[in-house]
Amino acid sequence: MDNKSIAILPFLNLSSDPENEYFSDGITEDIINALTRIQGLKVTARTSSFAFKGQHMDVRHIGNQLGVSTVLEGSVRKSKKRVRISAQLIQTTDGFQIWSGRFDRDIEDIFELQDEISLAIAEQIRENFGHLEIGERLVAVPTQNIQAYNLYLKARYNHLRWDREGIDNAMKFYQQCIEMAPDFAWPYFGAGYCHSMFGSWTPNIASLDIAADYIDRGFEVDDQSFLGYYSKATLEFWGHWNYREAEKLYLRSMALNPSYTEAEEGLAELYTAIGWFDEAMDHTKHILQLDPLSPNHHFTKANIHYLQEDYESALTSIEAALRTDPNFTHAITLKQLSLIKLKNKEALEAYLGYTPLAQSPKSCSMLYTLTHQPADHGIKREDIDEIVEEEEGFSIVPWPLFLYAQFGAKDKALDLLQNAVAGKRGQFANFLSRLFLDKIRETDGYKELVTKTFEPSRLPNKRSVQELSNGNAHKNNEVDARLLMQPEEIDMAIKKLDQLMQQDERYLDTALTLRTLADEAGLHPNKLSWMLNDQVGVSFNDYVNNFRLECFKQKSLDPANKNFTLLGLAFESGFNSKSTFNDYFKKKTGITPRKWLKKHK
Repeated sequence: MDNKSIAILPFLNLSSDPENEYFSDGITEDIINALTRIQGLKVTARTSSFAFKGQHMDVRHIGNQLGVSTVLEGSVRKSKKRVRISAQLIQTTDGFQIWSGRFDRDIEDIFELQDEISLAIAEQIRENFGHLEIGERLVAVPTQNIQAYNLYLKARYNHLRWDREGIDNAMKFYQQCIEMAPDFAWPYFGAGYCHSMFGSWTPNIASLDIAADYIDRGFEVDDQSFLGYYSKATLEFWGHWNYREAEKLYLRSMALNPSYTEAEEGLAELYTAIGWFDEAMDHTKHILQLDPLSPNHHFTKANIHYLQEDYESALTSIEAALRTDPNFTHAITLKQLSLIKLKNKEALEAYLGYTPLAQSPKSCSMLYTLTHQPADHGIKREDIDEIVEEEEGFSIVPWPLFLYAQFGAKDKALDLLQNAVAGKRGQFANFLSRLFLDKIRETDGYKELVTKTFEPSRLPNKRSVQELSNGNAHKNNEVDARLLMQPEEIDMAIKKLDQLMQQDERYLDTALTLRTLADEAGLHPNKLSWMLNDQVGVSFNDYVNNFRLECFKQKSLDPANKNFTLLGLAFESGFNSKSTFNDYFKKKTGITPRKWLKKHK
């Protein structure tokens, strides 16, 4: 487990109006995004953090599930033009509360409030667990129009429902937000993304032009937005199948926000579509480290295994996706296909029987028969026509294509495939590696389609994963050049610290922070943090608490203090809580303060 790691759990909505849940969810997501800007801090992505929404679970269990050392819990109370946010940072190994705070502000100051909370959390992690380089601000102000921001959070809340009603509402709210604040970039990119996916996965290709217009207008406002590059990449990949351009855009989004797993997942899906399975799996494993409970990420991994014909591994990842979201239709459908390929008729029939969201069950059963009983299936062309007509409608999987191809109706299958590829339909993005198409792969029509779709000018340049990773998501451990200190500067700084701690006894101040000590020492906080961790070899808290511990030992052995309690002496030595004192004392000595005192008296 990485010590410098955190999961921000969904803040509770304590407002009188339950409809304000979109606001508390939005505040949570913005704090997640703010903390991802800190290099070297592992921040669990939104999907995995929100998997615990509404659950009252021990933080130690959450820490084990997500692989983080700290968890932030909080609540939001919004009333008219005021907002109150309460938060507490908890250590997952033992449930110890490292920090807590309560903030009351005007709603107009919401971005300053988010920045203040994010900086406070980052400072606590740095002081307790090791060096992090923290900027002066973590939260930019995306708009001065708070009403528009509030509407954006409502749009985003609906967007993340990922159903037709939610997307329709999101597009409506994004547009209203744009009309209210034309200089606010985020809603342009949100609307652009929704229209890109809508135009790719449905026959409504006019949505792609609408998406392009939204995204272009968003870039006129902010041309350095990771959301913008992600939306543009989505349009180029899913909307236009322009793999080379989409790769550049995904990588740009990842460079701007290395912890934004949705962009890296998009890149993995792109590599899957063009058959670069090793590169796709590398990125999928990486995003699962940041977002281990994401059903989408587990599905992406399952799909790679499936297309590589490793069906058992595919099922393992499918089950991981369904544990988090039992209604995830992509995973349900992929399970159906995997069971067909595994020739497990009994399991397939049972699954179709008890799974209400199973996709096109009649087509699925017929595909099994055509696949595993090619000589005596007894199926006629009109039987396929009838089922295709009966189960006509939106489907994640191109069942008609599979059925006609497996039946041997090559002309019909090719006609379906050619029309779908011409329309760049999302369901056919992986047709290069699609299974169940063996009977048409050697036809001239199929070969021409592959040559045209995957011509070299449209593909990324084949590079190693190491090259692809340079400058983006995997590069998180660089030390900023500003932190490099000359030996003379380090010596002078350490002497100054010795004076502050040994002569001035600054450790006695229970409110002492890294920033205040850095200010008194004449150092930038990032330099002091780096110097303590890299040169002295301790975190800020260990550095200060060591002085407090020695002070306590001297006081406790002084006969003049025999009438004082041990806790009272600890407070006089600079410790600010009983638990901090006891934990640190036992950590350093291996015994309790009382046993130590008895031994040394």
